Amino acid sequence: MFDLAALTAAVAAHGRVARVVIAAHEGSSPREVGAAMLVWAGGAQGTIGGGALEWQAMARARAMLAQGGARLHREPLGPALGQCCGGAVTLLTEVHDGDSLAALAGLEVIARPVTPGPMPLAVRRLLADARGAGRMPAAQLVQGWMVEPVARPERQLWIWGAGHVGRALVGVLAPLPGLALTWVDAARDRFPETLPEGVTPIWTDAPQALVPHVPQGAQHLIVTYSHALDLELCHRLLGSPAGFIGLIGSATKWARFRSRLAALGHGPARISRITCPIGDVGLGKHPQAIAIGVAVQLLNHKENSGTEITDDHRERGSSADRGADQGLSGRRRE
Repeated sequence: MFDLAALTAAVAAHGRVARVVIAAHEGSSPREVGAAMLVWAGGAQGTIGGGALEWQAMARARAMLAQGGARLHREPLGPALGQCCGGAVTLLTEVHDGDSLAALAGLEVIARPVTPGPMPLAVRRLLADARGAGRMPAAQLVQGWMVEPVARPERQLWIWGAGHVGRALVGVLAPLPGLALTWVDAARDRFPETLPEGVTPIWTDAPQALVPHVPQGAQHLIVTYSHALDLELCHRLLGSPAGFIGLIGSATKWARFRSRLAALGHGPARISRITCPIGDVGLGKHPQAIAIGVAVQLLNHKENSGTEITDDHRERGSSADRGADQGLSGRRRE
């Protein structure tokens, strides 16, 4: 997916930025179509697979920064780079600045010509499906046009607690695509000075009071400093339309919590919505080990991870691809 937020931040920080995306591949490839990286004069962000392919792509991208434009480059991985993948990768490199970003604002699908020519019927159909049925197309190169859906969070994840485990969880989960992280604790000084991009911190002396304001279906990891607060959050989340609820704890803690939640009026079926302990106990109790196990658990938990657009999204994006034939199209958020 086209990470427009990351590109916007990079342009704001570095001026002109080249975006390199895997537009197509034949045979084996180190990354999938749509995988992208951003390149500027003094650095880069993201990856298209590393190794010689990425090194040469970065060099070409930096050479393009001065003149701008877009370019396709097909790279046979074995003959050209000595890699063992055995396939060929087609890379699209495009230079962006403030003006180009202005043309992308509000789009949910970005379709643009790589080679001169009118928009093909196949591309029009992809955009029509996105507008009418909310079906986002996969990233793909179609008859000389590159089509990519704009990345948007697919899962809302709330992490309750900014202690050692909370910090480890945020460090592991924040870079994953498709997650929007909200991080809650009782005071600002419980958070690190610098937060990962895309993480929203909230501090309040009554975290449990936030539960009614949590987005419906959001997923939760409860790792606070207080067992009493853990219990209160479990109690309130069980009475809400929450998605996955994970609680850090031992078998003994969970046995006590089950008893206390039952006393608060929750039946066995409702209590079973909580997963405790979280992660993989076989990995040990080190905060990073817990975080790795939880990340695997969440990646395997597919709830709320689809790409279909809700009616709310559809209403807000009802105006279609104005200016489509100029090379940028898709639904705009109005």
